[in-house]
Amino acid sequence: MSSKIVPIYYKKLIKVFELAGFEVSRQKGDHIAMTKPNVNRPLIIKTSPHKVAVAHIMTNLRTAGISREEYFELLKKV
Repeated sequence: MSSKIVPIYYKKLIKVFELAGFEVSRQKGDHIAMTKPNVNRPLIIKTSPHKVAVAHIMTNLRTAGISREEYFELLKKV
């Protein structure tokens, strides 16, 4: 059975993507953009509210090319 993706704090999500090789490239207002070479679009993470919605996590995982399994593996390391 696979785990359920739940809202997590934005700082924790940033650490997950950093482990996957992304870097914070800029912050404007309550949006943080993260980039990685060879990934066409930046990941956008909202800092308010403090917990990131599941829909936003899923969208960023798709953009980053990270599977559910990889996400949970990275999450364990944070």
